[in-house]
Amino acid sequence: MSRGGDALREPTEKNDRRAAQELISAYQQEQLRRLLEQVRAGFVRFDNREIDEFDLDDLIHHYKRSATELWKFCGFGGGQSHQAARMLAYLRERGEEPDWWEAGAPRRRRP
Repeated sequence: MSRGGDALREPTEKNDRRAAQELISAYQQEQLRRLLEQVRAGFVRFDNREIDEFDLDDLIHHYKRSATELWKFCGFGGGQSHQAARMLAYLRERGEEPDWWEAGAPRRRRP
């Protein structure tokens, strides 16, 4: 059986995977920066005595939950990056790009 067709397809698939990894890596970096800006603003509010230690601690936990959700979405490379890139494109087309800060918001308990 000839592998000629496979040989032609492999570089394209590698290029697609590499492009997806680069896209998701850049997206993740951008989104982490946005999340960290929330933490930076929290420290400014703390320094200005607008919030106390407990509020700042809650904000840091919020950041951690948000960053975890972002990491889960982005995956850890390989096929996961390709899947994440497709999902991101789909969500952007629909105008439904995730708000990662909101994704990490504490869940409200029902009475």
